Amino acid sequence: MTDKLPGAAGDVAEAYPDIWAAYSKLGEACADCGPLDADTRRLVKLALAIGAGSEGAVHSHARRAVEAGIDPATLKQVAMLAIPTLGFPRAVASLTWIEDVTDPD
Repeated sequence: MTDKLPGAAGDVAEAYPDIWAAYSKLGEACADCGPLDADTRRLVKLALAIGAGSEGAVHSHARRAVEAGIDPATLKQVAMLAIPTLGFPRAVASLTWIEDVTDPD
């Protein structure tokens, strides 16, 4: 599992496998604690990454969403939904991070 993780996350997972295993288990428990389906959870996680202003997390969640078959237009709408709450600059930055994954040209 850790060979799929990019950059620093993969390094931490490899250096501290027990911590990574516990962290992964926590993530699974959080995912399973309520009624949200997998696609909805992916979009919520993308929105949280946008709200946190984390480029790496936006890339990660956008990449996972695309791999799960979520339409790139849906991901871009999540960025646009950030405009009234987080502001135009954060939304535009997030859109560019999503497009790094969806439109890598």
